[in-house]
Amino acid sequence: MGVYVEQTIVLGVGDGHHLRIGKDHIVYAGMVSGDVFSVIQKKWEFFYRGYSWNLFFPKGRNELRIDGVNLIVEDVSPDRLVLRA
Repeated sequence: MGVYVEQTIVLGVGDGHHLRIGKDHIVYAGMVSGDVFSVIQKKWEFFYRGYSWNLFFPKGRNELRIDGVNLIVEDVSPDRLVLRA
């Protein structure tokens, strides 16, 4: 069991972040409507192969759990997503 330091993650549309060693990558995909935003979860990639999927969340949601990692939504807008891990 490791010790993790809390960090702030700021993602623009198309920006990615590796959650932790051994965990997935995420990419902010923007807002699909005024009330829903999307995050892409990239499971695995190797050269040109891999797979990912879009996760959709209501704008008012303040906690996310992706690949076992808890994330707190600080702010979400059409251009940017701010998370605390």
